[in-house]
Order: sequence, then C-alpha cells, then structure tokens
Amino acid sequence: MKLISFKNQIYSIDSEGFLLDYDRWDENFAERMAPEVKIPEGLTQEHWKVIRFIRERFKQNRACPLVYETCKANGLHLKDLRALFPTGYLRGACKLAGITYKERLIDYYGEKGPEFWAEGIRPELEEKIYWVNVRGFLIDPAQWDQNYAIHKAHEMKMKEELSDEHWKIIHFLRDFFEQNGFVPTVYETCEANQIEMDELERLFPDGYHRGAVKIAGLRAR
Repeated sequence: MKLISFKNQIYSIDSEGFLLDYDRWDENFAERMAPEVKIPEGLTQEHWKVIRFIRERFKQNRACPLVYETCKANGLHLKDLRALFPTGYLRGACKLAGITYKERLIDYYGEKGPEFWAEGIRPELEEKIYWVNVRGFLIDPAQWDQNYAIHKAHEMKMKEELSDEHWKIIHFLRDFFEQNGFVPTVYETCEANQIEMDELERLFPDGYHRGAVKIAGLRAR
C-alpha cells in the first residue's frame, strides 16, 4: 500500500497505482493520477465522459464494465480509446475511475455446467493441478499449457471450442509476455493481430483481461 496526497486529500493505492477503496474516489484522484497514465495536459470532457460511465456502470452492476461495453456506450473505436487513454483501458481509464477489472463477479461454469468443459481435455492431464488466485487467474504463468486454456475457456461460458483465431491471440499474449515481462495492452493485441474491438469481443466475450489474458494464463500487473 502507498499513500498519495492531492488538494488536501489522501488516497491509498496498491503497488500498481490502483485505488484500494473505490468509495474513496473523487475527481481530484483522477486529476492527480492523470499524468501517471500519460495524460499530462489534464482531463478533457471526453476523458470525463468515459470515467463517469465506468463509475456509473459499476454503481449499477457492482462490476467493472468490459472495454467493449465502454466503447459502445461512448461511441468509441479502438483508436479513439487509445488517443484518450494511451496506457490502456485497465491501466488508464479504469485506474482513473478508481476501479479495476478485479471488481467483478465471475460465474465459473455458466449454463453448460462443469461436464461441458471437461470435453477435449487430454486424459493424462485431467488430474494436473493449476494454482490460481481467488479470481481464477493462474498464479505462475510457467504452469500454463493448452490443457489449462481449454479448461479455462469452457469455464468462462465460451460458446465454442477454441479456434485457430483464439489460439493466435493466446499465443501472441504468451510470446509478448515472455519477451517483455508484462501483458500487452488491448491496443497492442488488436493492432498486432489486425483485429478490431468487435472481433475481439466475438472471440472473448468475457473481456480482454478476464477472457483472453486469463485463458493465456497471465495477469495484468
């Protein structure tokens, strides 16, 4: 935990700069953190529109909205979001809104039940143990294998088996992480794989971090 101050207010943030108590958020917090997420000139009305949407949607659903929801509600394309929040949706917009992807309930089995996601698993690996945190993210990325990805995909209400399109994104995430030591932003992933946000949503309906990144056995830092 770290304490930061701004305009006579004190805020507690975690090691990644996220507000620890979203109820302690106010506009001063967003202003204070804007330079930290590469918005040195201050927040415009376009920034505030996105930030307030994230806050309001969270109040309504008690869940951080997916990047797809935020873009659609605010009429933004990928390039527009990147221009506003260059460090990413999670590490930019959500951080300024005082909320992270962690504030979301996850239905692990969905309508299909656990018997569905058992299909396609290699028999010799059925008993393999993977260590995950309370939100279902793999703790040690080195434990990842395709068996894990198949399990996780079915666990997260995926309506189809993992296709070549899915694997292309998954392996890109893995390769990028191994080369750089951190998870790429949603912008970098879409641009490297030449896809738009709506195509990413089709492939990973649970979101970028809670879908693609989780299936790839990674966690945003």
